[in-house]
Amino acid sequence: MPEADASDPTPPSSAHEPVDGVPLLAPADGIPPVLGSARDIARAADALAAGSGPLAVDAERASGFRYSGRAYLIQLRRSGSGSFLIDPIPDPAALESLAPVINPLEWVLHSADQDLPCLAELGLTPARLFDTELAGRLAGFDRVGLAAMVTRLLGRVLRKGHGAADWSTRPLPQEWLNYAALDVELLLELREEVATVLHEQGKTDWAAQEFEYVRTAEPSAPKPDRWRRTSGIHSLRKTRQLAIVRELWSTRDDIARRRDVAPSRILPDSAIVAAAQADPRTIAQLRALPVFGGPRQRRYSRQWLAAVEHARALPDSELPAMSQQFDGPPPANRWERRDPDAAARLTAARAAMGELSEKYSIPVENLLTPDLLRRLCWDGLPEFRSGTVPADPVDAIGKYLESGGARPWQRDLAVPALATALFGAAES
Repeated sequence: MPEADASDPTPPSSAHEPVDGVPLLAPADGIPPVLGSARDIARAADALAAGSGPLAVDAERASGFRYSGRAYLIQLRRSGSGSFLIDPIPDPAALESLAPVINPLEWVLHSADQDLPCLAELGLTPARLFDTELAGRLAGFDRVGLAAMVTRLLGRVLRKGHGAADWSTRPLPQEWLNYAALDVELLLELREEVATVLHEQGKTDWAAQEFEYVRTAEPSAPKPDRWRRTSGIHSLRKTRQLAIVRELWSTRDDIARRRDVAPSRILPDSAIVAAAQADPRTIAQLRALPVFGGPRQRRYSRQWLAAVEHARALPDSELPAMSQQFDGPPPANRWERRDPDAAARLTAARAAMGELSEKYSIPVENLLTPDLLRRLCWDGLPEFRSGTVPADPVDAIGKYLESGGARPWQRDLAVPALATALFGAAES
């Protein structure tokens, strides 16, 4: 059956409209046992090898509890094989028998970019990918959470509620394992249904390009000056106070990394800001501040005070600036004052992308990343500074977006609209 014409996208048919669902309270075959030994995982690999079709994959981390983003439970399901729950913590090397079986397969994940990094750490990487959450966005669904999509397309209601749990807990409670198994119970059926919607809308190739982009994406580099994201930092008005925040944040991060505990559980941001305001000179003064006198924080009192003292002793030349130095354009709310022409370009470009979003029922941020659009409008083309028009605006914008990672389908849609919006405005 030929794919629909992408130039005339159609919304999902009434068969895919939201419906009331039947509760899914437990896996059809019961909760699988948790496998952690090399022998048990090898047997699971053999069973998966005997199955057919794509592999449903999910992983549970302990965000908010642990410093690392490692996987504490892996859920797998394949047609003809059933579901498996694998504990990678006791013996990560035990997964060596699993990789040759599952890595050549197409993996089906929901919000794949969240789980692929922690699975890659274990040597598990897919040959092909289908991301049901991303597929839902491209299909124009207003709600793309797993539970919402399962209800919409499959008429079932998933039991939710443990996604934010501490999955480093051992042993894992049965209720949590039930939840984990259900996350892959219907994932393969969901893949087929949302793939049908994409086909009807002429977006199958667009989705394939997006899936491959996610699958092959390099890990993001740590953002500079992460300490500036400390909650409440904007209440500080002195560079010396910012230096205290920076030193305490770094000390907390070192402790958290060593202990593999989430930094906020070592010391909350509010305590760091309070210390920057108070500038304590002694351990007694430090412990008199909120939180620092607590039993878990007192053990690090000397380290906290040393961080404050180090910040206090810094020469003025080594103090951080009050405002962050941005790699790229400044925040958009400053453009009108700093560069009115760039602000006008951004307004015109956003309007053009908004029209495309409405036409194709795709969120603006999936048509083109907001950061790439801002960079283009700020100083992406030399002609913006010279006040001229490129000899071929379409080619110039296309090359810029390609260098920024925009996929072919995104460029096909965005480049003509942006050329008209940006250089039409320049000529008026």
